[in-house]
Amino acid sequence: MSLEQLKSSIATLLTDKDLDTTVQTLNELKMFLKSVSPFKNEPIDCVIWVKGDQVSGNDYNPNSVAPPEMRLLECSIAEDGYTQPIVAWPNEEKFEIIDGFHRHRVGKEAKDISARIHGYLPLTVVNKEKTGKAERIASTIRHNRARGKHSVDAMSEIVLELKNRNWKNSRIARELGMDEEEILRLTQISGLEHMFVNEDFSKAWLADGAEIPEQFKALTDKLDDEEVQGFRTINTSDPERVFHTYDKWECHKAGFYATCITGLTKDQAEQKYANFLSDDQKFRNALSGVVTEWTNSCEHYLTNRSMNRIAYLGQASACYSEGLPAKYRGGFFKMTEEQQNRANLTALEYLNLWLSNRGKPPVTLDEAVGGVSRQVSIY
Repeated sequence: MSLEQLKSSIATLLTDKDLDTTVQTLNELKMFLKSVSPFKNEPIDCVIWVKGDQVSGNDYNPNSVAPPEMRLLECSIAEDGYTQPIVAWPNEEKFEIIDGFHRHRVGKEAKDISARIHGYLPLTVVNKEKTGKAERIASTIRHNRARGKHSVDAMSEIVLELKNRNWKNSRIARELGMDEEEILRLTQISGLEHMFVNEDFSKAWLADGAEIPEQFKALTDKLDDEEVQGFRTINTSDPERVFHTYDKWECHKAGFYATCITGLTKDQAEQKYANFLSDDQKFRNALSGVVTEWTNSCEHYLTNRSMNRIAYLGQASACYSEGLPAKYRGGFFKMTEEQQNRANLTALEYLNLWLSNRGKPPVTLDEAVGGVSRQVSIY
């Protein structure tokens, strides 16, 4: 059979079929071609179309996109179409996203685009050896870091999870494209005890002139300017930023960094998160409590102009009021766009109230989600 005859047979096979059958047939043809392709080990060699309700996000992506960039992404896909597929893995009867959560949101939520692609989404599926959770996490981080975008707080949680899965610092650094010093810094954010859980120490290894434990000075937040400058690290050179060690953070004590919540599934916890943020009065009451009672946490986080302070206040308020760890922040995307915008503006109101009480000028929403120097990748 010639190539032209084969093309004609395929066209006949796809003629007068309903949409779902046509898409299923196309996907099967693509997967067959991939199986005999010289590029079969490259996921991009096969892009399939999957119904939107069969595609879901994950609970570990540290990437975030501000509203203006989301609008730009929607405009880009509306005008140019999908030029990059969503990267996913097959999770039981659904596909879980590794990279492309915001492309997935646009395909589901933008009515014109959803209608144009008939409620389907373009997916490329990772190779089977990359479907373990640790491997998926590492893949997500590599995609985000390659574009220069990730949330430091969320990254610290991910590093701890990989350490709890018995990954050594050297492997985490290699897989995530970091150096080991950065791994140590990220681990410090959520709890120093995790850094040394599998380490053995011996007093026999004591360098000349080193202090023994009995000579160590007590840790304190009271440092003079020279000492503070000596401890500045990447992204922390702002002279107006206030630091506190994690054991002083009220949010940490309240379970902000917990990895689960008793009695609730992930979906239930995320829905509870969405319901809380959608309840304007309850959200305001919690925000008031956070900005007045969580003194150390607010100083540590809200003086950091390079982070998304709006997101922090939302997550902190959910923890303060509902006992929900920040892990379930994905509930934000269960809200409508109108609810999201209202929650963002409410959090901005209380951020500016906190700043005003400290004699600081108000900030815009764009400044509050990361400042003018933030790096944003819409894809």
